[in-house]
Amino acid sequence: MSKRTLLTVTAMVLAGAIAAAAAPNPLTLKQAIEMALRNNGQLAVARVRADVAQRETRVNRSAFEPNLFTGSGAAYTYGFPALPGGTAPSLFSLSYVQRIFDPPLRGKVKAARDRTEAQRIAIDSVRDHVIDRVATDYLQLNEVRQSINLLRDERQSAHLVLQITKERVKAGLELPIDETEAELTGAKIEQRLITLEGQDEVLGDDLRDALGMPRGEPLQLTTAKLPPPSDLPTDQLVTLALAYSPSLRQDEKERQARLAELKGERGGYWPTLDIVGQYMILSKFNNYNEYYRAFQRNSLNVGVQAQIPIFRSRTSAAIALANSQYREALLNLDNRRRALEIQVRKESREGREQDAAREVARLEVKLDQEKLQMVQAQYNQGRATLAAVEQARLNENEKWLDYLQTIFNAQKAQLQLMKTTGQLTQLLK
Repeated sequence: MSKRTLLTVTAMVLAGAIAAAAAPNPLTLKQAIEMALRNNGQLAVARVRADVAQRETRVNRSAFEPNLFTGSGAAYTYGFPALPGGTAPSLFSLSYVQRIFDPPLRGKVKAARDRTEAQRIAIDSVRDHVIDRVATDYLQLNEVRQSINLLRDERQSAHLVLQITKERVKAGLELPIDETEAELTGAKIEQRLITLEGQDEVLGDDLRDALGMPRGEPLQLTTAKLPPPSDLPTDQLVTLALAYSPSLRQDEKERQARLAELKGERGGYWPTLDIVGQYMILSKFNNYNEYYRAFQRNSLNVGVQAQIPIFRSRTSAAIALANSQYREALLNLDNRRRALEIQVRKESREGREQDAAREVARLEVKLDQEKLQMVQAQYNQGRATLAAVEQARLNENEKWLDYLQTIFNAQKAQLQLMKTTGQLTQLLK
């Protein structure tokens, strides 16, 4: 081997190694879902909303926790020593307030706690949406790319059929209409290729967005398989969906929140109780000795303060409003439950229909494969033309395209049922 040949071979080997190292690793379905759960913006927003709801609950609950205030100042008084609001002027003050009994406010705190739980449940709903979106895009992108490869092979067969047909038309063995039909077949293939290539671009961008990848980054996928379809009876699937449904659980938390508010408003006729305390340092220049028998510089007051409602027009109106809102929450919960049962039965039936359609498409592919083998054997024996072989190959490709579509439709139906019954996490195993 000459020195130049050795250098050329070495350069080719190095170039191949560099290209292999630079090529991105294929992304499995599980890896794509895990990446989306780490980087998805919608899921981050859902977590922040749950945190906001929790902090709002703490704000509402703070009224029942100790509150300590201090301050100092000086005020000139002429006449009875008092400040706006009825407090006494002091050089220094320390006040303590803690509410221990307030049914309406306690009901609002309980309702806020239930709504915080609802926001946490919303994270599960968003997570399921992210998994479903990524899995659907991943599977559809796989189907589209396989269809594009098939169509490119089909385009070659269609081009060969067209060339043979043109030659036979010139020889008077075919009619001009046969040539037009061959041209139309090629044009339809080109049209479908353009459509599928557009879908490839759109689905790729959507999947990159869900994964948090920059636009234009290479995206290589692997062949993905879903877990075997559930063989549970429809009634058990309904039970699973009712127990898992994030929307149903959120509606239940809203019902509990409305009930807590109703019970709280009904307690609006009861008095409110506060533990109060106040320490003040008073000054003689505020003329306390002229209005009180004895002046004491240090003043301390500790006790319980009760406010007893005698007539409060708001209470009855608030109870009526809370009662209406509670009945509304009950109706929403009942409607959601019935709609979910119908949805599960519909999705279970659709899944069976798609599985049946997939089996039919599989058998059609098998039949056309056998026809192609038969025509190929006839061609080898001189009993069939090359155009007939390529036409049989075209028919087989068409059945493959239909089969790929039915596979995706069945997978999509299975994903939807898994989402409804809370089984999407199986994709992470």
